[in-house]
Amino acid sequence: MANSKYEYVKSFEVQDVIMPPYTIIIYVHARDFCRFSEVHEFEKPNDVKALELMNECAIAVMEQFPDVIFSYGCAGEHSFIFQKKTKFYERRSSKISSVIVSLFTSAYVSKWRALFPQKELKYAPSFWAQVICCDDLQAYLLWRQDECHTNNVYDTCLWQLIKCGKSKEEAQATLRGSLKQDKHELLYQCFNINYKQDIPEMFRHGTCILKTKVEDIVKCKIDDSHVKRCERKFLTVNSANIASKRFWSEKGCLSEGELAQFREKLNKTTPEDIKSFLHESRLMLCTWIVVRIDGCHFHRFSEVHEFEKPNDAQALNLMNACAVAVLEDFRDIVFAYGVSDEYSFVLNKYSQLYQRCAGDIVSAVVSVFTSTYMMRWNEFFPQKEMEHLPYFDGRAVCYPSSEIVKDYLAWRQVDCHINNQYNTCFWLLVKSGKSKSEAQINTCDLQRTQTLEKNELLDRLTGVPNYYKSLPPMFCLGSSVFWDKESKLVDNGEGATGRIVVGHCNIIETGFWEAHPQILDEKVAVQMTTTVLLKSRPERAWVAGRKGRDRHRPDAAGSCEIRGATVRRAWVGWVAVERLGRLGRR
Repeated sequence: MANSKYEYVKSFEVQDVIMPPYTIIIYVHARDFCRFSEVHEFEKPNDVKALELMNECAIAVMEQFPDVIFSYGCAGEHSFIFQKKTKFYERRSSKISSVIVSLFTSAYVSKWRALFPQKELKYAPSFWAQVICCDDLQAYLLWRQDECHTNNVYDTCLWQLIKCGKSKEEAQATLRGSLKQDKHELLYQCFNINYKQDIPEMFRHGTCILKTKVEDIVKCKIDDSHVKRCERKFLTVNSANIASKRFWSEKGCLSEGELAQFREKLNKTTPEDIKSFLHESRLMLCTWIVVRIDGCHFHRFSEVHEFEKPNDAQALNLMNACAVAVLEDFRDIVFAYGVSDEYSFVLNKYSQLYQRCAGDIVSAVVSVFTSTYMMRWNEFFPQKEMEHLPYFDGRAVCYPSSEIVKDYLAWRQVDCHINNQYNTCFWLLVKSGKSKSEAQINTCDLQRTQTLEKNELLDRLTGVPNYYKSLPPMFCLGSSVFWDKESKLVDNGEGATGRIVVGHCNIIETGFWEAHPQILDEKVAVQMTTTVLLKSRPERAWVAGRKGRDRHRPDAAGSCEIRGATVRRAWVGWVAVERLGRLGRR
């Protein structure tokens, strides 16, 4: 990091550590899965290939992160359960959830072609994630599997009614108020479907993915003795009761301490259990939210894919394209700044995106960015196959004033300049014939020198006067992405639209902000937020209702009716909220 007068902005960061002894669960759900499944013509009510794709993505996550001991998924959701004593990323909530959802998204795009060879991926899929601090794993599993069953029997009835000629509204009206037994009888009497016998277990019970160790013979010795090696395998199970103690006793995935907390007799999940699962933090109102994402193991990723050193213009342009996609998806983002493998996104001061829930905002932004990176890779690197999946981590920080936001962005640009100057010196030394270790010794000495001395070295190495100033502005200044001031508030009936500008500007000096005062203008922020609230469909709301069926819906004014969200306590920077209702379906 750059040592500068802007370093103070780091003091606003919150260490969102999940303290032991809670079990960490990352709940991942597809964003607007209903639309995605319609656009890609998934079979209703369940598409086997779509479920298999979700399971393949879960396995990819479990392969990459050994601390995930098992997962459970159904429809458009998947839960990843970490070992109880994990120190994965030192238990930081935002980091854990963002890397999980990012890798899951990468895998979804990567594996799409294998599962749907005849279908083009028409737009970038994305997900959001929530961190659940769980003190009763058995209750959580019981709850999610019960929701799986409840949702599946409802959807099975709904689509059978639609297939026999009813409209969706008529089918929903027919099912309104019906009990589980009523739905079973409807399926049997009207459609000759025995729910428990005719509907595949994957649909009724969901899928639990477990890690197992299998001994494989890797070679035989001359004396016919075998050399064996334990290999990790993944087992998919569609069990009727994954919350039972007997199930886990047989599988051996949980530690004795974790298994000891399981009860022999299962009870229904209580409202208190659900409330404890849905506890989540909201960011303080009337503050500027900055979401910063960084590439994970990007040094290795750039080496494997042979990025040009010290800067690869195509790689940077791909990052910029991803940032543009994020701004297009989240209209509350007013500005973005990126360099190398990082990007910062500034949300307007009065944004109500995801009701300001930090985990939702960060995970959704990271997922859209990752998905676009995957989808557009071939456009920027047509001659390079992607060797392994990229993923990113993210965090959200609140800043109380636009002046501090400017200082944050200045800090990132100062860091861009210092790192770029260092890397330029380092790689020119390597290209001049020095080994990397020798170049590192030289550049470590250079770290203690002033900018002028580094520039003189560059001039000597290249023989070009003022070499550093001749470099493309994108390398030295980074990239700024924002809405064009003339078209930001043009209304097309779906919220604020306009032209997005990608520039390479000096955002440390006041000149840029004087030329673009609307970017961090609080009056514009209020107008934008009002437009989004009235025009756009909310991505997510938590509601209370019988079996979770009363989902969010627009009221007469077009805004979102949200039930059951109550503030418990507040402190500087964060507000903790209890959400009543159910996870997932939107």
